[in-house]
Amino acid sequence: MNTQGLLIADEDLTARTQMAELFSDAGYQVTVPNSLAGALCGILKKTVKVVLLSSRFDELLASDLIPLLKRCNRDLTIILVASELPLALLRRARSEGIFYHALKPGSVPGDDEELRQAVKCAFDKANQHDHSDVPSFE
Repeated sequence: MNTQGLLIADEDLTARTQMAELFSDAGYQVTVPNSLAGALCGILKKTVKVVLLSSRFDELLASDLIPLLKRCNRDLTIILVASELPLALLRRARSEGIFYHALKPGSVPGDDEELRQAVKCAFDKANQHDHSDVPSFE
C-alpha cells in the first residue's frame, strides 16, 4: 500500500497549521515536526515521500537543508514553499534538486491551489517511481 506521507517543515506556526489542515483534509498523512531532528526521523524511516520546506527551518536555510534531506532519502521530493527568496538561494535550491518552488498560501480563498497541484504532482511522480522498481512479468 502506498502511503501519502507529507512532511511540513516551516518555522511559521500559522503557515504550518494552515498547510497541515489543508492536506490532512485532502487525505494525506501529514507530519508536522517542530525540529530538524523530528523531520529527519520521518525521512529516515521512509514514511515521508514529499516535503514542504520553507526558506528557513530550525534556524537553517533551505539551501543548507536540501542536500542533507536528499542524503537521508535520495527519492525524497522537496517542494520549496516561500514567497520571497533571493535569486541566488532559489538557484542553489534548484541545483540541489528541489521538485518545485511554490508561493506560500495566503489568506485569500483559492490561494492554495498552486500548492495543492504541486503536491498532487509530486505524489504522482513519487508513486510512479515506486512502481518502476517492481519487476514486470510479461
